[in-house]
Amino acid sequence: MKRILYIEDDREIGAWVKEDLERRGYAVEWLLAGEGALERVHEADAVVLDVMLPGLDGFSVGARLKKEAPGIPVLMLSARTAVEDKLAGLRFADDYLTKPFHPEELAARVEVLLRRFGRDEEKVIRLHHLEIRLSQPSIVDTRTQEEIILTAKQLQILQYFLRHPNQILTKEQIYESVWGEPFMEGDKTVMVHIRYLREKVEIDPGSPAIIETVRGLGYRVRL
Repeated sequence: MKRILYIEDDREIGAWVKEDLERRGYAVEWLLAGEGALERVHEADAVVLDVMLPGLDGFSVGARLKKEAPGIPVLMLSARTAVEDKLAGLRFADDYLTKPFHPEELAARVEVLLRRFGRDEEKVIRLHHLEIRLSQPSIVDTRTQEEIILTAKQLQILQYFLRHPNQILTKEQIYESVWGEPFMEGDKTVMVHIRYLREKVEIDPGSPAIIETVRGLGYRVRL
């Protein structure tokens, strides 16, 4: 039985979402605020999180949860429809659903996230000459069968790319997701870390095939 950590302060919405997900076979732990979520996130297979919460808002709670457990998918719920709000959520979250929504759509999105992250199975990603096992995690160069050792930040950056395959990610998005702090214009931290990451994972770091630079926009990893 898959376990959903559900954080929603609206008791009426929370009750019917919990009931619907449980009817579909999920075990749902429902919290009315972000307090206690960090202690429970490792027991969950996915997180469904509302933006408007008492105390810390959903963006802050979600960023902390993702930093604590990057391998657990987060689905944001919000009545906010502005593009800026969606972009803010997708800096760390894996999906974003606006209210009102149909329960079928919520259930379908949860199922997609669970398949993508697949905690019950050994998930292997083959990316050019790399074989990446997310559950361990480990990265092996298939040409030599040697393991590539990354620093914690390099691994977090690569995991962030793999959670958002084929998407162009800005330096701001990468920095705020990995470091959990506001990005300062002109900061070269992300650029430096990606340069060192490329030196470890690319065959030719000067002409990268894995972490592409999209001029004027950011970076992208294609799967």
